[in-house]
Amino acid sequence: MKMVCVYCGSSVGRLADYAQGARALGQALLAQGLGLVYGGASIGLMGVLADTVLAGGGRVVGVIPLALARKEVAHAGLTELIVTASMHERKTRMAELSDGFIALPGGIGTFEELFEIWTWAQLGIHTKPVGLLNVAGYFDALITFLDHAAQEQFLKVSQRQMLLTDDAAPALLARMAAARQAASTPWLQAGQT
Repeated sequence: MKMVCVYCGSSVGRLADYAQGARALGQALLAQGLGLVYGGASIGLMGVLADTVLAGGGRVVGVIPLALARKEVAHAGLTELIVTASMHERKTRMAELSDGFIALPGGIGTFEELFEIWTWAQLGIHTKPVGLLNVAGYFDALITFLDHAAQEQFLKVSQRQMLLTDDAAPALLARMAAARQAASTPWLQAGQT
């Protein structure tokens, strides 16, 4: 992996732990020499994460729709800022630029981006790892629900296992790197489980 896409909130949330989790992920990306692709904003967890990576000398590519950039939320100090015409174009561009995907705490937009990129993996549109960084137990209820969906057979166990979860950024990145390596091995053919 070279570039990791991170979906996260445009708010910092109620707990200081969430911003600390974003900083920890930024530091883990730096420690492993990984660049960041994210939504391009200067606010919320997005801003905290981008500022952490930038402060450490890392590469940060923001992708933001013109409508949001006009509202002055675009981060002015990024390595690269890509302005798109629409949200759909934004998400496609972020996916193209990235070798893996992580969700930090966030709201509806974060959920939608996570589930879409996970669905794309399930459909075989990409073979890039998808992770959930469970900062301060934020995703506990979601993880329980996803396990319930698998138990009720609306989600295959293999599909559930595609979403890697951890509460520590370095461990999650290591699991994602291992999953990416496994997905790129020649003997693993599409359709095998």
